[in-house]
Amino acid sequence: MLSGLYLITDNNKDGKLLDKVSAALTGGVKILQYRAKDIRPDERRQMAGQLRELCRQHNALFIVNDLPELAREVDADGVHLGQDDMPAVQARQIIGRNKLIGISSHNVDEALKAEAQGADYVAIGSIFQTASKDDTSVVGLKTLAKVRKAVRVPLVAIGGITPAGAYEALQTGADSVAIISGIMADLDPARAAKEYSLLFNRQRPFPNGKVLTIAGSDSGGGAGIQADIKTITLLGSYASSVLTALTAQNTLGVTDTYPVHTDFVMKQLDTVLDDIGADTVKTGMLSWGGIVSRVAKTIEDRSLLAVVDPVMVAKGGQSLLDKEANDSLISRLLPQTYLLTPNLPEVGELTGFEPETLEQMVEAGRHLQELGARNVLIKGGHLATAATDLLLLGEEVVELNGERYETHNTHGTGCTLSAAIATFLAQGYPLKLAVERAKYFISLAIRDSFQIGQGHGPVNHFSAAMQFLHEQPAMD
Repeated sequence: MLSGLYLITDNNKDGKLLDKVSAALTGGVKILQYRAKDIRPDERRQMAGQLRELCRQHNALFIVNDLPELAREVDADGVHLGQDDMPAVQARQIIGRNKLIGISSHNVDEALKAEAQGADYVAIGSIFQTASKDDTSVVGLKTLAKVRKAVRVPLVAIGGITPAGAYEALQTGADSVAIISGIMADLDPARAAKEYSLLFNRQRPFPNGKVLTIAGSDSGGGAGIQADIKTITLLGSYASSVLTALTAQNTLGVTDTYPVHTDFVMKQLDTVLDDIGADTVKTGMLSWGGIVSRVAKTIEDRSLLAVVDPVMVAKGGQSLLDKEANDSLISRLLPQTYLLTPNLPEVGELTGFEPETLEQMVEAGRHLQELGARNVLIKGGHLATAATDLLLLGEEVVELNGERYETHNTHGTGCTLSAAIATFLAQGYPLKLAVERAKYFISLAIRDSFQIGQGHGPVNHFSAAMQFLHEQPAMD
C-alpha cells in the first residue's frame, strides 16, 4: 500500500538537491520521485544512484520519473509515467514485475484507464492552482473524490498543495500527497516535510500522536508540566516530559524555584527522544540560558517541530527567566521555533514594546518572525478590548476572536493553550486548524474554571476535554 508523504524533486538549479532531499527524508518523506530530463545521462545516472542510496537509508521508496531504463539501472522501486509517456505494459517489461508503476491522470476516465493498464497507483491533479499551471489544469477536490470512488489503487494528490490543502486532500480520500516547492523551496526542508508528514497521523488510533513537553513543575498543579500532561492526555495523545525546574508555588504565587542541572535536563531529553521520539515538542519554562541553548540545539539537530511558549513572567509577576535565558531564547530558540505563542507582556520582553492594538500586534509578530520564528500566535488576552489573538501563519494573518469570561481563575492558560496546539499538530491537523481547536478548548477550560486555594485558581482541563471530545465528531 503506497501511502505517506511523496516528494518530487526540483530542477536542482542551486546544486543542493542531495542536501535538501536528505533533510526532507529526515522530516518524514516516504516516497521520493526523481525528475530530471534536462541533464547529461551520466550525471542523471550518478544523481539517481545517490538518491536511491539516501532512500534506502531512510526506508523510503525511490521512484524515477518517465525513464524506466534509468529506474532499472539504479534498481529504483518504480517509475512514474505521464499521459504522453510510454504505455504501462511496455514500462513493466523494462523495470520488472515487482516494481511500482504510477500514472498521472486528470479525470475519472484517465484514472480508470491507468488502473486497467496495471498502474500500482494513480496521481491526480492539479488539485489546487499552482504557479506553473493555468486555471484549466486545476481539477479540484471534487474530481479527487470522484476518482477515489472509481478506482481501487492508491491515489496521490498533486498540485499546489499547502499543508492545509494536504489535509483536505487526505480527508477527501487521497492516500498520499505529492509536494515539490512546498518542501524543496523551503529554507528548512526537514521542518517543512515534518509539517506535512504529521498530517498522516489523522488515521491513527488513540493515543494519537506523541507530544514531548519540556517545562518546569508547578507544585500547585495548575500550570507548567502538570497542565501540559493533563492537556495532552485528555485530548488523546501520548505525553512524555522533561523537567527543567521545580517550583514551590500555589494559587498565590511562586515562593521558590529550584533549577534542574542542564546535564540532567539533556539526559532526560535524549533518553526520551532516542527511544520514544516525539511528533511535536512543546517548551515552557526553560529556567536559564544554558538550558535554552542546548534545548534549541537538540530541536535543530533532530528537526523537531517545536511550539514555544516563552514562559517569562509568572501570574503573580515573578520573573521566570534571567537575562542570559532571555538572550538565548531570542538568539538560539526563536530560529528553531515552528510556532511561538507569547502573550502581550512577553511580546514586550522579546521586542522592546508591548502592543496595545491589533495593528501593533501584527507589527510585533512580523518582528518576531524576522528574529526566526516560523509562525507566531500573539495572545490578546491583555488587550483592553476583546480577547483577540492573531496568528501569523507565514505571510498570512488570521484574526481569532473569542469570548472574554469574567474570572480571575486563569492559572495555566498559556501552558494549556500551547500544549493543546502541540497535541492537535501531532494528531494531524494543519496549524490554523490546530490553533482554532486549541483556542476553543482553552475557552471552555476558562469558562469552567474553578476556585481552589486563595488566589488565582486553575482552568478546568477535565470539563473542557469532556465537552470538546463529545463535540469532536461534528467538528471534524
